[in-house]
Amino acid sequence: MASNAASKLRPWSVAFWLLVWQGGSMILAAAYPHGGLLLASPVQAALRLLELLPSPAFWRAVGNSSLRIFGGFLLSCALGSLLAALAAGSRPLRDLLAPLAAVVKATPVASFIILALVWLDSRSLSLFISALMVFPPVYLNVLEGLRQTDPRLLELAQVYRIPLGRRVWGIYLPQALPYFRSAASLALGLCWKAGAAAEVIGLPADTIGERLYMAKVSFQTPDLFAWTAVILALAAAFEGLFLAAVDALAGKVGY
Repeated sequence: MASNAASKLRPWSVAFWLLVWQGGSMILAAAYPHGGLLLASPVQAALRLLELLPSPAFWRAVGNSSLRIFGGFLLSCALGSLLAALAAGSRPLRDLLAPLAAVVKATPVASFIILALVWLDSRSLSLFISALMVFPPVYLNVLEGLRQTDPRLLELAQVYRIPLGRRVWGIYLPQALPYFRSAASLALGLCWKAGAAAEVIGLPADTIGERLYMAKVSFQTPDLFAWTAVILALAAAFEGLFLAAVDALAGKVGY
């Protein structure tokens, strides 16, 4: 698979924006008596993160949030791919699921979070919201990939009576994997943003979202930036690991 060079982070560009951040923090601190409360510097955020790392409470929050948010992602990947496979061969099912995918894709995540709080407890909220937000890109992309399958290959498989398992492995999977990979890359970032927002609103105990909310109400901007950096690091790590697994599978099916 071709790598997306445009999305790679360059050290010089990261350093540039860190300097802009540092400069903005220094300007605010000089201009206002409590300017440091408005924008903590990257150095302050990094030092605060180093203070948090040895704490068991830190790793408990990271573990709880990761389990629920990434669990929601995996659940939605499985469900979206399965429904896409079924809908690819069924026009009525495609028509039935089209409004659902369109509504979920267009509705603000905050609306779903508030509605879901009526039905679910706060501990299940981030898993549900993550799964919900991941569903449209996975379902729609995999569906499109399967519908682009060369009909001549399918006719050939039917003529030679190739078993369904070999057809899935040799025809459908290589066709759908590039579309699934693209959807997963988008959805992994989306699920972390939606899941963290759900935790900030639902406030389940011992989660990253709860820590973000407490940092906000107590005006601890170094904590706010430190926990935001944790979310970015987790999203990048999970994306790298998951896409590496998808690429390994793609190599086995010969894509």
